[in-house]
Amino acid sequence: MEFMKGIQRKETVELADLLSGDYTGKTVSLNGAVHTIRDMGEVSFVILRKAEGLVQCVRERSVPVYRAGGGCAAATQEAADEGREIADGRLENTDNGPEIPSTELKEESTVTVMGIVSLEPRAPQGVEIRLTEIKVLSTPAEVLPIAVSKWKLNTSLETKLALRPITLRNPMERAKFRIQEGIVRGFRDFLHSQHFTEIRTPKIVARGAEGGSNVFRLDYFNKKAELGQSPQFYKQTMVGVYDRVFEAAPVFRAEKHNTTRHLNEYTSLDFEMGYIDGFEDVMAMETAMLQYVMKLLSEEYEKELLMLNVTLPDVSKIPAVTFKRAKELVSEKYSRPIRNPYDLEPEEENLIGRYFKEEFGSDFVFVTHYPSKKRPFYAMDDPRDPKYTLSFDLLFRGLEITTGGQRIHDYDAIIKKMEARGMDPEELASYLMIFKYGMPPHGGLGIGLERLTMRLLNEQNVRETTMFPRDVTRLEP
Repeated sequence: MEFMKGIQRKETVELADLLSGDYTGKTVSLNGAVHTIRDMGEVSFVILRKAEGLVQCVRERSVPVYRAGGGCAAATQEAADEGREIADGRLENTDNGPEIPSTELKEESTVTVMGIVSLEPRAPQGVEIRLTEIKVLSTPAEVLPIAVSKWKLNTSLETKLALRPITLRNPMERAKFRIQEGIVRGFRDFLHSQHFTEIRTPKIVARGAEGGSNVFRLDYFNKKAELGQSPQFYKQTMVGVYDRVFEAAPVFRAEKHNTTRHLNEYTSLDFEMGYIDGFEDVMAMETAMLQYVMKLLSEEYEKELLMLNVTLPDVSKIPAVTFKRAKELVSEKYSRPIRNPYDLEPEEENLIGRYFKEEFGSDFVFVTHYPSKKRPFYAMDDPRDPKYTLSFDLLFRGLEITTGGQRIHDYDAIIKKMEARGMDPEELASYLMIFKYGMPPHGGLGIGLERLTMRLLNEQNVRETTMFPRDVTRLEP
């Protein structure tokens, strides 16, 4: 009988271990994928790809290459005879199979290598491994259709997406999504520090929070259902339970847009907070969250930022302007007539971003008090002028990345607004239950993760910052 007692210590080391400096001059074992091989004759450079980056290994022609398996321990005995030790002080059981020709070591083979760590300032991480043995764990069945070992993929976006499982191995592509990881990590860590509780809400719902026709409809055991457009109803519900909640999860929009800014499935970073004094509390929380995220990226993702030549924006303060005034400002400065008084057109968003960059040096701007007719029924109207709502969008370099605001929390008030819009309250009885039995003043927001990443990295298409995009034409890979 065997029992699992937790993670067992492996004899292989990780890149972070090598960078600690504790292993210089020692024999270590390391696994990874062969990113590229540079054959220099008697010596070749084998570059391994690890999760944290690339590791340079130097192989002389005489260094053996084994197939994994077979129980041959000759290399281990040789290491013992020479008194060499691996990282944890124990000799490695290599369990090697037969030696194979060096030509079978190909790019994208996965390997375990053994060698001596030495300092080398010209190597990717400032260290290299002088190999004594290579064990091949697997080899690719075919030659790669695209050279992912190049620093940057000089190919079309369509090719990158069609070959996504392969192209994501490229260093620049990997760096994008490491930074995206940092954004989500910062979002989550900051909100935990502010006493938010992380929740999980259903994505198969009876009715979308936004309404309209842009929903994916499902046959749910002979009942009508939809894929959720937003966790709005559920996160409001959970404010009545935990006061402050957040979620990072997918949402779905059946919009037939095929633009550089739209996706049919994207990741929404949502939070909702109770006991607010006004929607400005929500804006202030987002500002502080962005400050935390940018600080985290600068401290722990510097390598990726340098690789992608990213300069982080200043979020020490973010200007706010009303919807009506924002339209007037760009109309006056850029001689653009106001065509739609109820919404912002993409060109207007871009000009608003340009205006606040030129006038205030800010890459961000909150646009507040959107017209009531363009906001959902649960948005609280401005008591001073009910034509507008206590809501906002956050624009980042001219692109809307956030929508938020204060919600109606009074039962009679939300019933009245629904009826004024011709809605039947009975259809949302389960949602209205939370107001019937008491809710605090509350508000929240949703952030489009892929759009935020796109603007941060100065990409021109949101698909560049989506691991596996879903749009009107793409369902695979």
